[in-house]
Amino acid sequence: MLPIVLAAVSAIAFGAADFSGGKASRRADPIAVTVVSQLLSVPLLVVLVLLVPGTPTTGDIVWGLAAGVAGAAGVMLLYRALAGGMMAVVAPITAITAAVVPIIAGLFTATFPGGPALTGAGLAVLAIALVSLGEGGGRRAAPTRLVGLALAAGALFGVFFVLLGQADESAGMWPVAALRVSSIAFGLALAAGTGVRLRLGRRVLVWAAVAGLLDGAANALFLGAASRGHLSIIAAIAALYPASTVLLALAVDRERLRPVQVAGLGFAAGALVLASI
Repeated sequence: MLPIVLAAVSAIAFGAADFSGGKASRRADPIAVTVVSQLLSVPLLVVLVLLVPGTPTTGDIVWGLAAGVAGAAGVMLLYRALAGGMMAVVAPITAITAAVVPIIAGLFTATFPGGPALTGAGLAVLAIALVSLGEGGGRRAAPTRLVGLALAAGALFGVFFVLLGQADESAGMWPVAALRVSSIAFGLALAAGTGVRLRLGRRVLVWAAVAGLLDGAANALFLGAASRGHLSIIAAIAALYPASTVLLALAVDRERLRPVQVAGLGFAAGALVLASI
């Protein structure tokens, strides 16, 4: 039961972090937002490592480092997509993809996902199609570029879930610390290569700080859940994070969904439930 609870709370934190990062990315470059938000989360990670000590192996650290690169790249793509102003569409597409990747990974491991999970993966494809379309494919359809960014971000998040899920429970929070080191290094290198300045305005900085702290907490919660439970199930539950992103987008930004997109969200919920069986 504890792994399920941890995964559910991590989903809430991931979703709120994505909303905050998306808001910041409307006024600043997503690369800058990602790097600054992660730098601001370092004090929290230091506290977590002290509170949940462990004895990591070299493998645990390597898994964390690899997860950090995949996660940082995914966050940058997601923030760029969320900045397009269609959070209620982008977030579910990303989440569905992130849930399907661990299921596919299970096909090549001893933890075969089973019939319901595979059915959920198929249902997820239908959900993506419906959520990304407007009524009759009209003016309100999600731009192909946004859908592509959301799919790519979701795939990277799925890889992130799989990689971080390989760390052992005895490693404590050190894999999370390792992923933050690699994600910050990756972001700084990318910023330097593209000429992106890391200076953010005060209002943007607040959103970035909230995103970084929530993302750091979500990573720690997911690691705690994944090290204690079945990865395919934990990843599917963690992938429910768009619920909080969508609710915040509807409440704060007054975004509106068309009936066909609402139906797509219903299929998405069904897909995630089946994926967790």
